[in-house]
Amino acid sequence: MFPEIRKNLVCTDKYNIFTKLDAHNERQYFFVMCKTFSFFLILLTIPFLLPAQVIGKRNLLSSGYNKKQLSEIILSKHDWHPYPTISDRDAWRRVPEKMRNLYIAEAEKYLGHKWEVLPASVFLEFARNGNRTNYSKIYTERRKTLSILVFAEIFENKDRFTDDIVNLTWAICEETFWGVPAHLGMQKAGVGLPDTEEPIVDLFAAETGSMLAWVSYLVGEKLDKVSPLVQKRIHYEINRRILTPNLERTDFWWMGFGEGKVNNWNPWINSNWLACVLLCEEDNDRRIDALHKIMLSLDNFINGYPDDGGCDEGPQYWGKAAGALYLALELFDKASSGSINIFDQELIKNMGAYIYKVYIGNDYYVNFADASAKAGPSPALIYRYGKSINDDVMTHFAAYLAEKHQFGNTIITDTWGQFTRLLPELLQITDLRRIKGTMPSIRDTWLPQTELMTARSTGNSLQSFYVSAKGGHNAESHNHNDVGSFMVYYEGNPVLIDIGVETYTAKTFSSHRYEIWTMQSAYHNLPLINGQMQAAGREYAANNIKYKESDSKAVLSMDISKAYPAEANVISWERTITLNRGKNIVIAEKYKLNKVTGNISLNFMTVQEPDASIPGKIKITGKKLNGDSFELAMFYDKSKFTAIVEDMEITDPRLKNTWGDRLYRIVLKWEKPDIKGNCKTVIKEL
Repeated sequence: MFPEIRKNLVCTDKYNIFTKLDAHNERQYFFVMCKTFSFFLILLTIPFLLPAQVIGKRNLLSSGYNKKQLSEIILSKHDWHPYPTISDRDAWRRVPEKMRNLYIAEAEKYLGHKWEVLPASVFLEFARNGNRTNYSKIYTERRKTLSILVFAEIFENKDRFTDDIVNLTWAICEETFWGVPAHLGMQKAGVGLPDTEEPIVDLFAAETGSMLAWVSYLVGEKLDKVSPLVQKRIHYEINRRILTPNLERTDFWWMGFGEGKVNNWNPWINSNWLACVLLCEEDNDRRIDALHKIMLSLDNFINGYPDDGGCDEGPQYWGKAAGALYLALELFDKASSGSINIFDQELIKNMGAYIYKVYIGNDYYVNFADASAKAGPSPALIYRYGKSINDDVMTHFAAYLAEKHQFGNTIITDTWGQFTRLLPELLQITDLRRIKGTMPSIRDTWLPQTELMTARSTGNSLQSFYVSAKGGHNAESHNHNDVGSFMVYYEGNPVLIDIGVETYTAKTFSSHRYEIWTMQSAYHNLPLINGQMQAAGREYAANNIKYKESDSKAVLSMDISKAYPAEANVISWERTITLNRGKNIVIAEKYKLNKVTGNISLNFMTVQEPDASIPGKIKITGKKLNGDSFELAMFYDKSKFTAIVEDMEITDPRLKNTWGDRLYRIVLKWEKPDIKGNCKTVIKEL
């Protein structure tokens, strides 16, 4: 049904915008388009435009299952019954009564509700001024409410909510575009309003298609009582918006059939596309073609992953990257009665284990790139992944998170409209409660391909210091210019931090990305060299990385000079980060320059208010987990440096949600640097 996509990227269908363009011109087209509209118009396209990290073609899915085999092992649409429908009353009684009542009470607020329209003028705000939240607020509210109404009707089964389900389902079917304005760069017409003649599939179009497919599956008999045309409309819209374009086209960048590395868009969309195929595709030949194509596309994602399983997008995106891959693998497993199963593969295990390897404690995660420090994934998703790969640490971590956040006692709000995620979560509340929760306080982690280190003073404990540091390069997915940066926590509390990212705007994923202060190396724990910050690009990377750990210490060293542009005039800059367990953390710098042409300083970001009144010592105070105060100090060479503390008021809601109203930047200004030199910064308890 589609060309030999691994060998021939030139499609003959009318939607292929890359016909007769070579790889260089494909990139050129996108850069021209982005320059014209002042932003990249596809979320996460930065890594797409850069050379792929070549890991190797593992092809874990497509090499094991060809189309003939799929036709023999995949259950038919009518035989596939992955979850109970509304008629399976005993199964839904497994959901705790409190949760059922919460959904019913919430749904009652929307009885007879009049839905806010989605005006073209609000859609156009992204193109006009970069605002992506006003449209998304209305858009998301519809999907959130449909989730509440559907499950309330499933739990109560009295037809009180059926008309409102139909009204809202019909309203969503009437939407011109199921995606969001920020992603319209995928269509030939560019940004502005959606072109109805060219259906494109972005993250949220796929998610909406999957949502409606599950609505049809779960409460189809209720919809038919109102009118059989409701389900007919659902299937018609899913076919024209999701099934047909995804089957016929190979130029959607997230599929991975062109040049460049794919990211979380791939499994996020593929898992939802897969649900649509399994639930809605009536033609068996098209069904098998689509399933095989999804396997090929998912392999493109898996093939780009490092052996260590590290997610360079950060833990906040783990649920949309490795976690979304898991959802797809879970669906394949169910649809084949267990015949399609790659959970025994070491890479798949490592991709799952990553999420607990970067857990610091006290709800904080190692959050390099765009990830927020406190944005953790669903306990139920971690639990199911852990069960599938037989990882007890992972399942007990899931139970720990479930206990800590009272999972199952409130409506699950992080999966609005994401029925592929929400369905098993509701049905597994009881299972999660039966397991003893344990915090995964792993002493040391080293991910050699991702170039990420984590180390604790004591394993299975939050006592004393925790440090994480990274090498990598400045073309990672959701990249910040942060090669060689690190973070320090004490007693589970942040000391030196990676601040994360502000609320997304058009500028975030544009050619002006690195004008945003949160993306710049000067606002990470990194040096400024001859007045120069780090530069963006795959060539700006760490070199000569060395890692070692023992019972007494953990050490990561690297040369970060290549992360800076030529104007920095730096020959070498060796940074060594050492955790002396239970004692201190030492950051050692050894450098050589061609010449001194500008300011040289060391920058450190903190959420604790520092006291730099005493030269040579910066005092940092905070609270331990038991409520007692702690006092730390950063010691530096006062004969070389002058300490400056910058008080930064935070107004962005995304940053405020994690860090509060204020952050601080400590700047150690090197007063009279030579062309070569060295220094140490020591952090220890007072």
